[in-house]
This record gives sequence, structure tokens and C-alpha cells, in this order.
Amino acid sequence: MTALSRIAGIIIAAGGGRRIGGPEALLHQGERPLVNQVLDTMRSAGCGPLVVVLGAAAEQVRATADLTGSTVVVNRSWGTGIGSSIRLGLDAVPDVRTEAVVVVPVDMPGLTEAAVRRVAALPYPEALVCATYEGLRGYPMLFGRRHWPGIAALANADVGARPYLMAHKDEIVDIACDTVADGSRANTPELLAAWGLTVPVPAQRIAV
Repeated sequence: MTALSRIAGIIIAAGGGRRIGGPEALLHQGERPLVNQVLDTMRSAGCGPLVVVLGAAAEQVRATADLTGSTVVVNRSWGTGIGSSIRLGLDAVPDVRTEAVVVVPVDMPGLTEAAVRRVAALPYPEALVCATYEGLRGYPMLFGRRHWPGIAALANADVGARPYLMAHKDEIVDIACDTVADGSRANTPELLAAWGLTVPVPAQRIAV
């Protein structure tokens, strides 16, 4: 990528994971933290710089995962929902040359390089792109820089960027990723089992 078309990546890894028994950022597939797998996928797809937004059990995540090469920020208000993490992540993108950012949640074990590349194929400041699975929008999502202030202003609670996307629905480019990735979020015990994921017990009690 040229300096004029750099695509940053934001990994949202801040939630407390109430339904799965522990923070999403502590998810492991075998011996490996899932956040490392997602980081590798984003790097392989050409995203950079990379920002990881931590929240619940942030210090334990730092101790168990290799976040080298990424900008790590901690959302102290993670309990308010993904909206605050998106705002923090956008603010933390360190390179002013970045024209667009790809956003993914950490609890997405079926994310692939191919899906990120498809969504990142329009690295323009005016772009709004969503992956779709069976016609439903999901992650990854790409936000062009022109949209960042509006997304940050409207990002709210657990609906994240949805209010902004709804207000700009005619500008969204939907990219089907069914054949190259699984858009499932590992947010139930059943899905954890299906993906072979475990979540260690947090070292400290997670406040809500």
C-alpha cells in the first residue's frame, strides 16, 4: 500500500463476555489467544497500523497475549458497550496518512484474510463498507476517514456504528463474504464449544 492509501485496523477486545463466562479478549483456541490470531489475520491482509482496544481484564490480556507491533488502548468505560470502544479506537489511529480503517471484534474466530481484503478493497476516505453473510451485515467493516467524526459522535452503547450506518445507508457498499469467512461471533457457550474456544477465569473480578 502507498502512503496515500493506508488502511488501519481496529480490533475491539474490551467486552466483559458475561454470556461466555469471561472477557472476550481472553479467549483461547488451544494454547493461543484469539486476539493474536485476529492480529495476524489483519496484518496478513495488509492493515496497518493496528489498534487493539482492551477493557475488561486488560492487564491479564497484556500478560497473556503478544500485542507487539500494535497500539494498545484501554477503554475504562467498556461496560457502556462497543460504542465507546469504537470512539477510542478511532482516536488512537496513530498515522494521519490513514485514509480508512477496518474494524473487527476479537470474538470472531472465523475471520479470514480473504474477508478483510474484500472489505478493504475500497481504501478511500469516503468509503463505507460492510461484510455480509447470507445477506446480513456484519464484520469486518471499513470506515473511510471522512466518516470518522460522525461515527464517533453517534456510536452508542452496544449498537456501535449502527446509528451512523443507518443514517448513511445509501452510501454503504455491501461485500458478500459467505464463501471466504464465517461471520459468527463466539458469544455463546455453544459457539465456544463449536470453535474449540476456552476463556480463562479472569485473575480479578470484572466490575460491570
